[in-house]
Amino acid sequence: MEKTSKIIPIEISDEMKKSYIDYSMSVIAGRALPDVRDGLKPVHRRILYSMSEQGITPEKPFRKSARIVGDVLGKYHPHGDSSVYMAMVKMAQDFSTKELLVDGQGNFGSVDGDSPAAMRYTEARMSKLAIELLRDIEKDTVDFGPNFDETLKEPLVLPARYPNLLVNGSNGIAVGMATSIPPHNLGEVIDATIHYIDNQDCEVEELMSIVKGPDFPTAATIVGTEGIKNAYRTGRGKVKVRAKAEIEELPKGKQQIVVTEIPYQVNKARLVERIADLVKEKRVDGISDLRDESSRHGMRIVIELKRDINANIVLNNLYKHSQLEDTFSIIMLSLVDGTPRILNLKQVIGYYVEHQKEVITRRTQFELNKAQARAHILEGLKIALDNIDRVISIIRGSANGQIAKEKLMEEFSLTEIQSQAILDMRLQRLTGLERDKIDKEYNELMEKITYLKSILADENKLFSVIKDEMIAIRDKFAKDRLTEIIPAEGEFDIKDLFEEEEIAITLTHLGYIKRLPADTYRSQKRGGKGISALTTREEDFVTDLISTTTHSVMLFFTNRGRVYKLNAYEVPEGKRTSKGTAIVNLLQLNPGEKVARTISFNPDDDSREDSEYLIMATKNGIVKKTRISEFKNINKSGLIAINLRDGDELIGVKMANGDEEVMLVTKNAMSIRFSEKDVRPMGRAATGVKGITLGKDDIVVSMDLVSEGKDLLVISKNGFGKRSDIEEYRPQIRSGKGIKTYNITSKTGEIVGATLVNEDDEIMMINSDGVLIRIRVDEISIYGRITSGVKLMRTDEEVEVVSIAKLKREDEIE
Repeated sequence: MEKTSKIIPIEISDEMKKSYIDYSMSVIAGRALPDVRDGLKPVHRRILYSMSEQGITPEKPFRKSARIVGDVLGKYHPHGDSSVYMAMVKMAQDFSTKELLVDGQGNFGSVDGDSPAAMRYTEARMSKLAIELLRDIEKDTVDFGPNFDETLKEPLVLPARYPNLLVNGSNGIAVGMATSIPPHNLGEVIDATIHYIDNQDCEVEELMSIVKGPDFPTAATIVGTEGIKNAYRTGRGKVKVRAKAEIEELPKGKQQIVVTEIPYQVNKARLVERIADLVKEKRVDGISDLRDESSRHGMRIVIELKRDINANIVLNNLYKHSQLEDTFSIIMLSLVDGTPRILNLKQVIGYYVEHQKEVITRRTQFELNKAQARAHILEGLKIALDNIDRVISIIRGSANGQIAKEKLMEEFSLTEIQSQAILDMRLQRLTGLERDKIDKEYNELMEKITYLKSILADENKLFSVIKDEMIAIRDKFAKDRLTEIIPAEGEFDIKDLFEEEEIAITLTHLGYIKRLPADTYRSQKRGGKGISALTTREEDFVTDLISTTTHSVMLFFTNRGRVYKLNAYEVPEGKRTSKGTAIVNLLQLNPGEKVARTISFNPDDDSREDSEYLIMATKNGIVKKTRISEFKNINKSGLIAINLRDGDELIGVKMANGDEEVMLVTKNAMSIRFSEKDVRPMGRAATGVKGITLGKDDIVVSMDLVSEGKDLLVISKNGFGKRSDIEEYRPQIRSGKGIKTYNITSKTGEIVGATLVNEDDEIMMINSDGVLIRIRVDEISIYGRITSGVKLMRTDEEVEVVSIAKLKREDEIE
């Protein structure tokens, strides 16, 4: 018989169009995009399901990766083995995946882009959190479909008992679309989901107050919140991710930049190469050495700088030209009922909650059916035990099991299942103890059935089950946020996020700064040893201690006569004994420049702006008065505050209202009191006028305003001090030699500090070992102007008092 062939003529463009659409749809739905419910692509879902089926759970030994990959290939995923292995590797890399789903043993690659070892060498098992993705899968909670050759069933989605799409994010390129969802903090995401369950008509903004932003496994810092807000509102946005870099001081006036965290998905080895290329191409100047000192203890890229180079300028150049600053594009695209959709934060959480509602409903129904089936059998057993003699005689009098079953069904109105259960019952069940067990099990089952029915009948109860189970996962697995989020310049006023509270800010001789709650230091009796304030580097000690509030603005005046601005809340918080942060990380100081004086004021109080001045004093006795409004706009690189002559340094800055009297005290115990009106206001760049005529080898150590106290407290190098009534110091004309204020002896040593005080003030004294002592002023005796006073702080040999600071009284702060 002749074979007939049927040829269908078809336009090639139509065939291409149809075939390409079919291909692209299968890529979109079956390969590249995650499902909104469990946050997994098919390959990841199949790997986890296969591991669960093989029993490769966290408490069991590791199994060869090749064994796992082979099982996935043969049963569920008919693609290349490397695609399966690389998907599994990613789930085990702590720099790729936020919450690991696979626990790997062996070489699983590195942040430098090294490949993992071949799958025959590595081993793996499920992580503890991955168990939560599959929990209850055996209880008919999700739909199963046929695998590729229809010999097995595989889950179409996992129960996913926590919102994995947000927690681990996803990246995928399909056809004509791509997804890029960043990882988030597990605790924040679960809290937001619970908030949504309780308030389903909430706004996206409410959820954004809980989910602060992405939380990358490589930590780093997100700069700016606008991109995050756009992504959560619309499903699309861009965030700027910046490496964490600190500037460290080196000997001989050099500095180095140390990078400890880099942006997500940046290859560290390539980043270091890029920085080296920038130096070669002379696009970034000032770098003398570059090395990668990373180890198992953590990442550490060291960029050593040439002498007298401003580290902040180099760092900003590196942010601009290298991947030390990178942009992460967010596209929240995922499959909803098999269709790709771009979702906002509320929708992602909403679809997840819908999925959980279905999972818990199906699980409850499954458990209810199981409990009812068992209760049904127990009811039959109870009937049999109540009529055991009759049951035995029926069974003995029957020719076979089938006849016995039918007779029992007829006699006791039993179902076939109950009747079979009686026939299967062992003689052991006839004992009294076993009878009690059946009764007990039946009663427990009836309670369980009532509870399960109540869940199915009441949506609120169903939601409370979902919440309780998620809270248990949060309590077990949630960790602190890794990625810090800082506002970009010009964004909202961040101080609104900080409650106004009293703080102390310490600054050390070598330029380390930190913020502490004001109550860290408690008052001690005079003559005490003090408490250790901070563990400083050798030869370092505290030189400045400012009592202020988190909402104030700090002006930092340097020995070179420049001024820098910082908000008090921007100073990193430290512990009492921590070293603090090098101030060069916060201010763009020039090499050799040190902070001399710091003042704080509340910028919200504009009423006194024009009548308020800053009075400055230098080591060589020069004073200058400038309106505070001239310091309103200070940029990152600072401004000139006073034009200093050669060899002079700025030592004091105070805020004044125009009617103050100024008091200067020198190292050799001379003092002068003169009216602020003797000093005319000058511009920022002026030099100032003479405040006191100094003797040989003398310098000014303090400048105060008479209004700040009724007694002058003077403290010497060896810990001696006293108060003298301010009335003993007559007002004089500016630029005179002044009058004596203290009797210096070899026992006391020269003056290190002086300040005007009242009875209810407290003084902090700091010695060269970094030990602080806090003394109430009313415990310090009053003596005449030309006396030495009493010992206030015990000093050992080679330890001397280096600085004093007056603490603000509580009523002043309020």
